[in-house]
Amino acid sequence: MASQEHLEKLQARQSYRNFWHADLTHTVQADTPYCCFAFWCGPCASYLLRRRALYNDMSRYVCCAGYMPCSGRCGESQYPELCLATEVVCCFGNSVASTRFLLQDEFNIQTTQCDNCIIAFMIILQQVACVFSIIAMICGNSEIRQASQMLSCLADMVYCTVCACMQTQHKIEMDKRDGLINDGPMAVPRWQQMSRLDQRVPPSVGY
Repeated sequence: MASQEHLEKLQARQSYRNFWHADLTHTVQADTPYCCFAFWCGPCASYLLRRRALYNDMSRYVCCAGYMPCSGRCGESQYPELCLATEVVCCFGNSVASTRFLLQDEFNIQTTQCDNCIIAFMIILQQVACVFSIIAMICGNSEIRQASQMLSCLADMVYCTVCACMQTQHKIEMDKRDGLINDGPMAVPRWQQMSRLDQRVPPSVGY
C-alpha cells in the first residue's frame, strides 16, 4: 500500500506546474554564502532546512519525511530532534531528497529537465565509480586501482556539489515562501476597456 502511494506521488509530481525559484545552475549565483555553507557542512544545512520545511514544528517530523519504509518506525514521536540528527548524518542523501519531495508536494513544484540531467549524472557517476572500485578490488592492478580512486574522488566532489546546490535551492524556495525574497514592486495594470454587447470581438486586455 505504501509503495503504491509513493508511486502515485511520483506520477503526480510530473504534472506539477510550478518551478523552483532558482534552478541548480544558478543557485551558486543566487546565494553564494549559503551554498558554501551547504558544501562544507551538508548535514547541518540539511537539519536546519528540514526543521524550517516543517515550520519549526518538530511534532510533524517523520523520518525521511515519510518517503522511506523506515518512516514512522524510528521513535520520531518521542525524540524527533535526535532522529533528525541521526537521519542527516547516517542518511544524508535521503535527507536532502526527502526535504526536496516535501517542498515539491507542498508547492506543486516540478523539476526541470536540466535539473533532472544534473541529478541523473550525479547518480550515474556514483554507480560507475562503485563498479570501477569493485573491478579494481578483483583485478588487483595498481593502475586500475589508482584510476578507480580518482573516479571515486570525482564522484564524491560532484555529489557534494550537487547536494549543496539542491539545499541552496530549497533554502531559496523557503525564503520565497516566508516572504524574505522581494520579487520587486508590482507593476501598475494597464487601462482596460469594457466590452459592449454590440461588439463582435471583445477588446484586448493586458496587464
